[in-house]
Amino acid sequence: MSAPGLLIGAPRSGSGKTTVTLGIQRALRARGLAVRGVKCGPDYIDPAFHAAATGAPSCNLDSFAMPDGLIAALARAAATDADIVVAEGSMGLFDGVKVAAGRTGASADIAARLGWPVVLVIDVSGQAQSAAAVALGFQHYDPRITIAGVILNKVASERHRRLAADGMERIGMRVFGALPREAGLILPERHLGLVQAGETADLQARLDRLGDAVAAAVDLDALLAAADGATHEAALLTGPPVPPPGRRVAVARDAAFSFIYPHVEAGWRAAGTVLVPFSPLADEAPPEDCDACWLPGGYPELHAPRLAAAGGFMAGLRSFAATRPVHGECGGYMVLGEALVDAEGIAHPMAGLLPVTTSFAKRKMSLGYRLVTTEAASALGPAGTALSGHEFHYATIAQAAAEGVLGTARDAEGTVLGPVGHVRGHVSGSFFHAIARLPG
Repeated sequence: MSAPGLLIGAPRSGSGKTTVTLGIQRALRARGLAVRGVKCGPDYIDPAFHAAATGAPSCNLDSFAMPDGLIAALARAAATDADIVVAEGSMGLFDGVKVAAGRTGASADIAARLGWPVVLVIDVSGQAQSAAAVALGFQHYDPRITIAGVILNKVASERHRRLAADGMERIGMRVFGALPREAGLILPERHLGLVQAGETADLQARLDRLGDAVAAAVDLDALLAAADGATHEAALLTGPPVPPPGRRVAVARDAAFSFIYPHVEAGWRAAGTVLVPFSPLADEAPPEDCDACWLPGGYPELHAPRLAAAGGFMAGLRSFAATRPVHGECGGYMVLGEALVDAEGIAHPMAGLLPVTTSFAKRKMSLGYRLVTTEAASALGPAGTALSGHEFHYATIAQAAAEGVLGTARDAEGTVLGPVGHVRGHVSGSFFHAIARLPG
């Protein structure tokens, strides 16, 4: 069975895409449907919420960072043995980078490629009929996609709903439903986005409330009838998206280390790699029966004192790194460094395996796609390995050695950004999150 899909998009960030997406996923699951979630763009947190809402794995699709075969394979897997795929867009529907058409990273690229109609979530707070002008522009901006209709969000009253719906009726835009302005439907956030699914108190109860609210306010039968795009092209993959660093890989997994893409882990498993989780926050060292170690991104800055005091983890990590590959992405890179300076300016000693000190006291947001070519052999592959990915962090580099860099980075438009990361012995790391290996 190959399921049809819908993409939940919006004119801008903060419109309520995640809330509405999770509510729809949960409400459809409560009907007994097999639902799969998808997140457009580079995001770790939302797919975990999708998995919690649907009871099934989610994944990312990215028209810029992923080659065609990977997009096809992931979309096909999501649609197999499901009744419907409910995808969540990122930012505004058409927001992406200035590159070749169809490869911009915008959610609209994925909708166009997979034939998924778009349901537009419009925050109507502070407006009424004028929201229809926004919807009309979205309806005609990109002829590749179909806007199936809208869901009105943050409606203040029944009168407000009628006025906004009247504007939509004037342009012939279907209104699938309207959600009230209610703080209880909002999930908690922190500096990199939502608080992680595993840390959200009473998550299942919250999701049930979201599902009930959507079921009461949205025409689910109409949404199901609008879903489309059930035919998926054959997947043409020649290997895992990111080279596996070993055959048996210790993967740090707890509240400090959780940002690893589902498709990366799935690709490693498909290649025969065994993933063995361990918890640095529980003072666990990488298991000795593993031949590589991977420290994902996450929130080590929120747990810096506890990590610094985790003597068993630190000693075990240093011992492991003496003979086997260790790689850290973003937060993992920070922990592999000499020290991590927290928001109060206190320096906490880290593993000392890479010549870098990072700081959360001097915050600066770094966000964007990256194209990295490695200059040295590492857990990412031999020297010359080309990878697509992204950066998203607020930490800065307080001090770093100029030698032993991992690679050179370019942005999405090809502008050279300079050296990234470090390699020392068997240890490597950078702020760069790898999404896929590039041909070359």
